[in-house]
Amino acid sequence: MVLVVVDSVTGIVYPPVVVEREESEEPWRRLFARARGAGLRVGRLRGVTSDGAKGLLGFVGRKLEWVNHQRCVFHIWQGLGGELARRVAEAAQGLVGDAAETARKQARKELVRLARAVIDAQSEREAELALTQLRDHRLGRGLTELIAEHLDAIQVHLSAYNRGLLRVAPEWVWRDFRLRVSRGRNHGSDDRLERASLVWQVYHNFTPAQWRSEHKRHYRRPGKSTLELAGVPPGKVSYLDALSV
Repeated sequence: MVLVVVDSVTGIVYPPVVVEREESEEPWRRLFARARGAGLRVGRLRGVTSDGAKGLLGFVGRKLEWVNHQRCVFHIWQGLGGELARRVAEAAQGLVGDAAETARKQARKELVRLARAVIDAQSEREAELALTQLRDHRLGRGLTELIAEHLDAIQVHLSAYNRGLLRVAPEWVWRDFRLRVSRGRNHGSDDRLERASLVWQVYHNFTPAQWRSEHKRHYRRPGKSTLELAGVPPGKVSYLDALSV
């Protein structure tokens, strides 16, 4: 698998590493060492958002003790999917036809609303109150236990120390990697996969984003590369020039 560190402010992608497993701290140590060599000021980090990989949590806790970990809320919702489906099915037990469908829809609506109130709470007190309401729901106990397990990590972005920290890990990385340089190929070996990921990383940092204009969406860097947004515009140097270096 490919591990990567992304600067959420500029979109800069630091050089990735390819590893067999992510459970130990060593792959993450290699990743941050490579990022540091590429210019990441590790001492200025305040927070990291991720899917909750144990190896990363261990590395941050032991080597970057001043850095807080924000649990990606996208992955939290993914983790709730199975329990939510079971409770929705439970709500329709003994019913058939339209009555069963109505019961399922109502149960899902109620549970999602209550879970969202906890995950999207704007303060610790608000989250605790919402968690109590979810626990009191006749179908909410399982969801309550799953969310409570990660409640502190969900709320990291609320602290003044971590103000501005994203709540979602950079899920766009995989799509961008697959659709652009990599084309989703099976690279056949770790070395070839790492070369492809490094090519993609250079391509992403040097290539300007398209100019876009939409009514409902704001693009952070229309017409700019991530390097330009970071204050080091590459000028006429293309990613191919960088690769040749």
